[in-house]
Amino acid sequence: MSQYKKVAFYTLGCKLNFSETSTIARNFEGQGFAKVDFTDNPDIVVINTCSVTENADKKCRQIVKKASKINPNVFVVMIGCYAQLKPQEIANINGVDLVLGANEKFNILDHIDNLEKKDVAKIENKNIKETKDFIPSFSFGDRTRSFLKIQDGCDYFCTFCTIPLARGKSRNASIKETIKEAEKIAKTDIKEVVLTGVNIGDFGQRGKETFFDLIKKLDKIDGIDRYRISSIEPNLLTNDIINFVHTSNKFLPHFHIPLQSGSDNLLKKMRRKYLTDLYANRVKQIKDNNPDTCIGVDVIVGFPGETKEEFNKTITFLKNLNISYLHVFTYSERANTTAKKMSDAVPLNSRRGRSKQLQILSNKKRRAFYESQIGKTKNVLWEGEENEGIMYGFTENYVKVKTAFNQKLVNQIQTVKLTEIDRDGVVKIEPI
Repeated sequence: MSQYKKVAFYTLGCKLNFSETSTIARNFEGQGFAKVDFTDNPDIVVINTCSVTENADKKCRQIVKKASKINPNVFVVMIGCYAQLKPQEIANINGVDLVLGANEKFNILDHIDNLEKKDVAKIENKNIKETKDFIPSFSFGDRTRSFLKIQDGCDYFCTFCTIPLARGKSRNASIKETIKEAEKIAKTDIKEVVLTGVNIGDFGQRGKETFFDLIKKLDKIDGIDRYRISSIEPNLLTNDIINFVHTSNKFLPHFHIPLQSGSDNLLKKMRRKYLTDLYANRVKQIKDNNPDTCIGVDVIVGFPGETKEEFNKTITFLKNLNISYLHVFTYSERANTTAKKMSDAVPLNSRRGRSKQLQILSNKKRRAFYESQIGKTKNVLWEGEENEGIMYGFTENYVKVKTAFNQKLVNQIQTVKLTEIDRDGVVKIEPI
């Protein structure tokens, strides 16, 4: 195939997908393809799909249609969670040429013999039980940070989730192999690494190596200034991890801990592996160590059986919890999940109303957290994007800040004083 062919990528969903897309893109470039923007008339488009977002089918159709408008002969490859879960549904989308499941996506070039449009999309999709390999990945392209995939798959079967069906069993490379990937990032000018996976706290699956062992080794790598832990289950967030992050110079005081519900009844129905007491204990332990730590929380609203009373338990629990912001997900039925078969469905308008209530609470929590930081000295990593003469960055504890754009500050860590919250909710600073 001509080395002058152009390839573009479109990624839906999580940070894990972004790290995998970036690795697949480097594989293409290694074979002589030119990576171009989605709008730059590519010969081939790779769309990395997600099954968590609502209307996945509709979103995929829109992207394929957009790609076909740019180039009617573009060869369209669909990969990712949705492609594993519903390959035939994706293959039926007009314009799709190739659908690859979880086992096949990293060997994408082996499945492309030519770039001729297909009358019927070709599907290469094995049963998820056959997906046992762990393929390391990290994102590269954003000068400021990289998403490093340290784990894949999940052995938990929460009643609302399709991820184990889309990504298979929990698995990872050895610590030694993971460190090699991190060292590749350390050789670039990237300053911050975000550790990603499906269930990163399950690293090692209770074997000889653990997530705690991994972060202790990562902490010693020269050339990486900052690490963030993207999301970790409360039952896997041990005191050892919490205390280590508190004393580390590189692991930042920022945790994202999924809660899903403040009702113990619903947590049991969801088949979560903790109750609210344990969750509150984790938050207290973190804040006792360092009150400035940022804590983000995932919450699902409208799960079957979430009566007004159960929802109010979530509201009350979150109001009393010393957290910084929420990620709110409105429950939607997923095929092949236990929750879909449950009675007591919550009406859609109630789900949307509750979602708005939690968004308002999230805004209040974030504002209160930002206000608690005013007057303090923090270290900001500045991002490269300019918006009307302004540049943005994040402190170590994930406060979003802004200043007048200065090219010399891009990808630099600067010590600043947080001065006031502007009208747009972003914090102004003074250099120190």
